[in-house]
Amino acid sequence: MRFLEFDTLTEILTTMRENKLRTFLTGFAVAWGIFMLIILMGSGNGLKNGITANFNDRATNTMMVWSGRTALPYKGFKAYRKVNLTNDEITMLKNRFKEIGAISGEIDRNSTVSFTTESGSFNVSGVQPGYGLINNMKIKEGDGRFINDYDINQARKVIVLSKKVADVLFKNKKALGKWVKVDGLFFQVIGIDTNNTMNNEGKCYIPINTAQKLYQTGNKIYNISFTILGFTTKEEIDAFGQKIRETLGRQLIIHPDDLNTIGLWNQAADYEQTMKIFSTIDLFILFIGICTLIAGIVGVGNIMVITVKERTKEFGIRKALGATPGTILRSILLESIVITSLFGLLGIILGVGLLELIGKAMGVGNESSEGQTMQLFKNPSVNLTLVLGATGLLVLSGLFAGYIPARKAVRIKPIEAMHAE
Repeated sequence: MRFLEFDTLTEILTTMRENKLRTFLTGFAVAWGIFMLIILMGSGNGLKNGITANFNDRATNTMMVWSGRTALPYKGFKAYRKVNLTNDEITMLKNRFKEIGAISGEIDRNSTVSFTTESGSFNVSGVQPGYGLINNMKIKEGDGRFINDYDINQARKVIVLSKKVADVLFKNKKALGKWVKVDGLFFQVIGIDTNNTMNNEGKCYIPINTAQKLYQTGNKIYNISFTILGFTTKEEIDAFGQKIRETLGRQLIIHPDDLNTIGLWNQAADYEQTMKIFSTIDLFILFIGICTLIAGIVGVGNIMVITVKERTKEFGIRKALGATPGTILRSILLESIVITSLFGLLGIILGVGLLELIGKAMGVGNESSEGQTMQLFKNPSVNLTLVLGATGLLVLSGLFAGYIPARKAVRIKPIEAMHAE
C-alpha cells in the first residue's frame, strides 16, 4: 500500500466518519492549540504595534529641553528669574556632546497664513534642518524639500506646509513654488509635509533665524530638540539627560540644586522602557503559547493512545485477512496526519480570521485625514512561520503518540488481538 493511494485516503475518511467523536476530540485539541497561539501572539503584537505607533511622530531616540524660572538665588541672581535658551546653547550642546546627532531649536507662534482669498490661523515654527529628522518629516518625491543650511545662512523667506495647511489654502491645487503671506510677510512654499500626526496638524515651518526676525525675539528660542546616539539602556539615557541638564545649568548660571529649571522630555528613555516592558510581555505570551501547545500535544497524544487501543481488535481482523503490520501502521499514521493537518489548518483560518475582524473593528490601517489619535491596538498580526511550525509540531506529536502503541498493537497475533478489550 502506498502512502497516498486513493483507496487508503477513502478508508481514512470512512473511519473518520464512523468515529466522529474520536475524530472531533483529536482535531479539536489541534485546532484549539493553534487558534489560541495565533490569538495570543496576534493580540500581543497588536498591543505592541499600537503603543509604538504613538512614537512615530518623532524619532525614538530624542530629547527635548526647555527653560523656566529659577527657584533658588545663585551668584548674585535672585530667585524666580526667567531663564531663556538661545542660539548659543544649541551651538554649545552640538560642539560639546558627540552623542548628539540631529539638533534643532524651535520658536513658534500662531500666525495668520493666507494665499489669495484663502487664509487661516496656523502654528508657524521657526526650526533648523535637524528638525525634519527629529520629527520624522515625510516629504514625498515631487513635494519639494525641508529647510536646509542654505536657508538658515541666508535667512531666506521660505516655508514648509503640512498637508492640512496646503489643503486649506490651495484646495488640492499645486502649492509648491507659490507664495503665501505670514503675518503680512511673503514666504515661498518649498515643501509639503504629509506626516499626518496630531503634533503636525495645521503647522508650518520656516528657518529659525527668519522666525526670530519676524517675531522680534532676538536670539531666544523656546526649546531645543535633539537625537542621541550610542545608548542602549534606559539608565545610560537617563544619566546623559542629567548631564545635559547640568551642562545647561552651568551655561545659564543656575544653582546645581535647582536643575528643575531646565525641563527635560526624555522620549529615548521612555521608548527604551516601553520596549523593555514589551519584551517581558512577549516572553509571557510565548510561555502561555507554549503551554497551550503542550496541552494540545498531550490531548492529541492521549486520544491517539486510546484510539489505537480501541482498534486492536480491528487490527487483528485485518491481519487475519492478509494485511501486513506495515500496511496497518502506515494507515494509522496517515490518518493521524490527515486529522491533525486538517484541523490545524482550520485553527489557522479561524485564528487569522478573528484577528482580521478585530483589526477592522478597531480601524487599523485607516488613518484619519484629520490626523492620528492615540492608539492602544494596531495591526494584530502573527508570524506565519511560527504558526506553521507549531502546526507541524502538533502533527509530529500526533504521529509519535500514535506510532508507539500502534507498533505494539500490530505485532500481536490475530487471535490475541481478537480477544483484546
